[in-house]
Amino acid sequence: MKKKKCIAMLLAGGQGTRLFALTNSVAKPAVSFGAKYRIIDFPLSNCTNSGIDTVGVLTQYQPLVLNEYVGNGEPWDLDRSYGGVHTLPPYQAKKGGEWYKGTANAIYQNLHFLNEYDSEHVLILSGDHIYKMDYSKMLAEHIAHNADCTIAVIDVPAEEASRFGIMDYAPDKSVTSFEEKPKIPKSNHASMGIYIFKKDVLVRELVADEADKSSVNDFGKNIIPKMLAAKARMYAYQFDGYWKDVGTVTSLWEANMDLLGDKPAFDLDDPSFKIYSRNQPLPPSYIGETGKFINSIMTTGCEIHGTVINSVIGEGVTVGKGAVIENSIVMQGTVVGKNVKIKYGMIDEHVTIEDKAQIGDDKSDKTRIALVGRNSVIKRGTVVPSGDIVDNGGQE
Repeated sequence: MKKKKCIAMLLAGGQGTRLFALTNSVAKPAVSFGAKYRIIDFPLSNCTNSGIDTVGVLTQYQPLVLNEYVGNGEPWDLDRSYGGVHTLPPYQAKKGGEWYKGTANAIYQNLHFLNEYDSEHVLILSGDHIYKMDYSKMLAEHIAHNADCTIAVIDVPAEEASRFGIMDYAPDKSVTSFEEKPKIPKSNHASMGIYIFKKDVLVRELVADEADKSSVNDFGKNIIPKMLAAKARMYAYQFDGYWKDVGTVTSLWEANMDLLGDKPAFDLDDPSFKIYSRNQPLPPSYIGETGKFINSIMTTGCEIHGTVINSVIGEGVTVGKGAVIENSIVMQGTVVGKNVKIKYGMIDEHVTIEDKAQIGDDKSDKTRIALVGRNSVIKRGTVVPSGDIVDNGGQE
């Protein structure tokens, strides 16, 4: 068996309840982002760009769309004869299946996958963050420190620190304290939910954690604090690039808006670090004589006959004559009728908005986004007030 230096385990089974209608029928990592991507494109592309060619994608909640999208991993150059990408649902034993109880239990249930590839190190990733990161640099520091575990860290605003696992570390980057979502944070050094473990250390800690009946089987709440208390060699890897946890409607909206402008906060056009995706072959987009497209982005297959301002438009979207879309995200396959008004809206995939409907109002802002779930139909002349959620599309 060929030994691999590092393989990745991507936790992609989250329900994403704070995204409401966007995740009623798909897992959070399968939610659309930035006109032509899905959230999972980012960790998968990061693996490709970092030289990590073996990735286990741990699925659970509403996995159908995600499984079909990932497929054999070809768009990310992860269709390998030895390694590549593998979707890993909860383990099915003779006595029946058992859902993943926590992030640590999810990896524990897939120890057979780790053993199959006999890696020296294991990279643990979350499937709900937008960022570009070269994991090989983190791995190099991990090896140089002879660390049992290395945790990626990003500094966050002090007022947001209580939402994260917060740590402190010494000048040599050794971790001195860690607390999951503290009420009174001691620092603003936040865990990104990205870990590299020595494989033998990880296996040992997971087995011990599974035997502890008081544990909730979570890396941040159990594994990391126990290792720190036991004086394990734990180091921080400081990350200074763009990173966004898109677990809420507001944060997902903000991340999309960060793509706009002459100097976007998050640039997806860097050819040296490409983000890959599985896109359908569609014709070029078309802006008609009555169409206006201002400070916005779109991908292929769109027809724009109305006005789009400061918005992100997914592939295959049609915008009717007289429609005005402002400060909004409209995802793939959606049809926007004539004289429709959308202001601070988040419109999911394959929605039909009939003529003269209105999504959002003058009270709308990024904290009061009107949300329309996939496959929904907004009838002619309907008004969806700011902050309201419409989800009449049902299951796919």
